[in-house]
Amino acid sequence: MIWHFIAVGCGGFIGALLRYEVSTKLNRDRLPYGTLLVNSIGSFFIGCIIGSNLSLGWTLFLATGVAGALTTYSTLMKEIWMYWAEGRKFQAIGYTLFTFTVGIGLAYLGFSL
Repeated sequence: MIWHFIAVGCGGFIGALLRYEVSTKLNRDRLPYGTLLVNSIGSFFIGCIIGSNLSLGWTLFLATGVAGALTTYSTLMKEIWMYWAEGRKFQAIGYTLFTFTVGIGLAYLGFSL
């Protein structure tokens, strides 16, 4: 249905702008705080949405659109790879484990609420 595409597109527009704003403000240090923050917030948000009784349209808008564009798997992989390529393997592994542990935990917490 066309409305589903519109819902995802509009939500994606909002999520992408939010991610860009957070990333440009917080990813200036050696640690990618902006990426960690948007992925953590997005994980919690997706858990809340999936755990609710929202209609398909709202779920597509909020989870697939906003949260899907807010979170960034590709940037996460780039950051992990850069740590690895720079010889900071311990930091790459730690960042990976921390990000996925926090993300899964926050998604579960959001779902449970």
